[in-house]
Amino acid sequence: MTPAPVAVTAPRRSVDGRERVTLNTAYVRALERSGLVPLAVPTMIAPDRAAAALQSVRGLVLTGGEDVAPQRYGASPHPRLGEVDADRDAAEVALIEAARQRRLPILAICRGIQILNVALGGTLYQDLESERPGPVPHSDEKGNHQVRVQPGSLLERTLGTRTATVNSRHHQAIRDLAPGLRAVAWADDGVIEAAEPVDANAPWIVAVQWHPEDLTERALFDGFARAVA
Repeated sequence: MTPAPVAVTAPRRSVDGRERVTLNTAYVRALERSGLVPLAVPTMIAPDRAAAALQSVRGLVLTGGEDVAPQRYGASPHPRLGEVDADRDAAEVALIEAARQRRLPILAICRGIQILNVALGGTLYQDLESERPGPVPHSDEKGNHQVRVQPGSLLERTLGTRTATVNSRHHQAIRDLAPGLRAVAWADDGVIEAAEPVDANAPWIVAVQWHPEDLTERALFDGFARAVA
């Protein structure tokens, strides 16, 4: 079977004084291990070219990165709002819409779940520590915590478990779920850690708040690979 190409969002970064398009190699390795061909899509592309960017691929991966601009969901910036990239927000919202129109599978990771939720009409906590304080250290880059997974969900079928240990590395999270999404995993403090479509007949979409590529967690990537096959 010929490996399926999938689009992977690649943000811009300043490296050695020059602006470059970058993609963490962990995403590339995780997708290749699951038999896929990752193709980087710069997140600075014009929104009206999103459909063309997905023309020859069979799935979309939304990667981690900076905060989503609160103007996208009608909120004022919080004092602890991190770096934002309005061009990236616009490009990824357009990519999400183009992928949904083509019924392409979507795997959304960390920032990915946040921009997906916003694109579909939801809102975010801009800073969990101050807006929703709790016992789970979500922004601890070296920490792990437990999540419980909704029985019968696509996520449970993909992971093969109702509990998981995940890595936390985010200071934003879903506040109000978009109308077309349902929560399917939660941290012990109730923060939403994963979401998927309400409609069981919708294309395969799994969105998680953690970083499975850094955990070398094959199940999510294998499930995504089966969906694009």
